[in-house]
Amino acid sequence: MFELENARDVNFEDYETHAESHEYVSELSRVDSADAEQLLNVGVDTEAKGRAGTFIQKDQSVIHCKTCQDGIEMMGISQAAQEYGWLKDYMWKNVSPDTDKFTSRARENPHEGYFIRSLPGVKSAHPVQSCLYIAKDGFSQHVHNIVIAEEDSDLHIITGCATAPHLVSGMHIGVSEFYVKKGARLTFTMIHDWGENVNVRPRTVTRVEEGGMIISNYISLKPVGSLQMFPTTNLVGKDAIARFNSVLVAGKGSCLDVGSRVVLSAPGTRAEIISRGITSGGTIIARGDLIGKVPGVKAHLECKGLILNDGLMRAIPELSGHVPGVEMSHEAAVGKIDQREIEYLMARGLDEDEAVSTIVRGFLNVDIEGLPANLKEKLDKAVSETQKDMM
Repeated sequence: MFELENARDVNFEDYETHAESHEYVSELSRVDSADAEQLLNVGVDTEAKGRAGTFIQKDQSVIHCKTCQDGIEMMGISQAAQEYGWLKDYMWKNVSPDTDKFTSRARENPHEGYFIRSLPGVKSAHPVQSCLYIAKDGFSQHVHNIVIAEEDSDLHIITGCATAPHLVSGMHIGVSEFYVKKGARLTFTMIHDWGENVNVRPRTVTRVEEGGMIISNYISLKPVGSLQMFPTTNLVGKDAIARFNSVLVAGKGSCLDVGSRVVLSAPGTRAEIISRGITSGGTIIARGDLIGKVPGVKAHLECKGLILNDGLMRAIPELSGHVPGVEMSHEAAVGKIDQREIEYLMARGLDEDEAVSTIVRGFLNVDIEGLPANLKEKLDKAVSETQKDMM
């Protein structure tokens, strides 16, 4: 599909597609302590403080699912398909199963996934949280997720993806289809901590109707074998809005091919893609694609990359205007830390290492819209730890 796939393709025969069933956990306090620590690292709070609901899948088993607010539904995708006959009108409509070999594999060997829905007019008082977790070594997890924000609703999801501490290798294929109805708002924050030898292939497509908004935040600070994702958002309704933010770190041995595409096909639609990436020995290919199909649309793409300790940082911004009257722009920059910035901070009492660390921390600390205060504090701490590791 992309260059990364050619450079680091995966062999499905290297992975198992079956894992033993895990016991359902009715109370989050009973989640295994080692698992709970990993969940916390990706923003999933096992005390569920400030959360409107929780979904946790371990390997191929849903081990916990509970909502705390009326008007917000959350369950495993197989249960949702049984309870709602109309769900067939949403499954595999945004994403075709023959898109590539990964979507085909998810269709042929399904391992659950989540269904999350906010009913018309419902505003989530707190975010709901979900986690897709791999515990079995060598397991290939294939999930199918459906999110529906009904008309005039406001839904915030924090989803964390992680692996058990003992896991050596694994694979994750995630097919996600998001539907943002008229006047609705969906904030989707995804935090990845997969592991150094895990290959990750999310496939996501979002449809936004008139006056709707999607805010997507993606954060990957820890080593991962390879990650390849290029979510597409179709703004099909008048005045629909899409905002994408990503913060990426690639250590030695990691390959990240991450981007976003937004298709603006209705009057008054707006889009913004902001990406920050640091390589300290790994590879980052940062993509952005804005497609303007009608007059009067506005969109901006910004990609900035920082290279520490070698590595490859490649920015690929694309703008496609199909008619007169589109307004689209992009800004891309790749380089090393400016020596003048280091000297400026050293002149104010910092040594060189402290100056570099301060610059790196500031570069990664992008103001991400919609983050709860407690999660922002955890991410700030994770950023500090990451920049220390890179130094």
